[in-house]
Amino acid sequence: MVESPREGMQGLERFIPTEHKVKYINAVLKAGFDTVEVGSSVSPKYIPQMRDTLDVIRQIDLAHTRSKVMVLVVNKKGADVITGMDEVSCLSFPFSFSPEFLKRNLNTTYDEALGTLDYISNLCARSNKTLVLYISMAFGNPYSEPWLPEHLLETVGVMQQMGIRIIPLSNVSIPLDKKIITKVYSMLIPEFPSIEFGLHLHNSDDSWYEKVDAAYRQGCSRFDSVIGGLGGCPMADKQMMGNLKTEDLLAFLDGNGIEAGIDRQSFLLATEIAGKYFF
Repeated sequence: MVESPREGMQGLERFIPTEHKVKYINAVLKAGFDTVEVGSSVSPKYIPQMRDTLDVIRQIDLAHTRSKVMVLVVNKKGADVITGMDEVSCLSFPFSFSPEFLKRNLNTTYDEALGTLDYISNLCARSNKTLVLYISMAFGNPYSEPWLPEHLLETVGVMQQMGIRIIPLSNVSIPLDKKIITKVYSMLIPEFPSIEFGLHLHNSDDSWYEKVDAAYRQGCSRFDSVIGGLGGCPMADKQMMGNLKTEDLLAFLDGNGIEAGIDRQSFLLATEIAGKYFF
């Protein structure tokens, strides 16, 4: 389970004070998620909500958690800064084979993004950090660009050659059904058994269960979620969809007899803090 306060907070119109972010993230860390994404190195011009990420990282309490701390980076400069922080274990990078997505979100081309990714991958290896590569538009494309399963296979093959071993797939602003989820994971997981695939699901209706179930049945065992389902991609220039609710993901695990490893009392405290500061 990957909890992303970063995803939740970046979509809010108002700026959440640093001390409130720290209090919330510390509660989330105590709950025992595998990974907690606490912020990003994106320019404050584009994502002002995350302008205090470095201050947040310096103030979080890692003495009472088993969680790995993850931060999203989008360029070499940000990666240089984040890899120098001992508190951070993982760097996440948003990639896509959609030229329009790369232009809107990273202001870059496909080849330039590959160069940046190669730099960050090598930097993580030297710094003993883990790179988590998100493939956006992995299930389709809303920009009238061609989307084929072969594109996805080719992209993952390139990532594997770079030594990347954790690849969550995201739909961002594309509505999904369980058929395409089943098709994608049944294609990728047998083809790339050394890669840990995840699902970063954006969803705006009540069909989350069948989508999570479809991915899980094909062997996906890494799921991103956000308490309350907040957030989305504010730079996608499409209707912003919320995230998979952590409450729903826990219900799925409980209903299927899967041990989540979450401290429910700490999780309840985190949800109470979220209700006070974010809703």
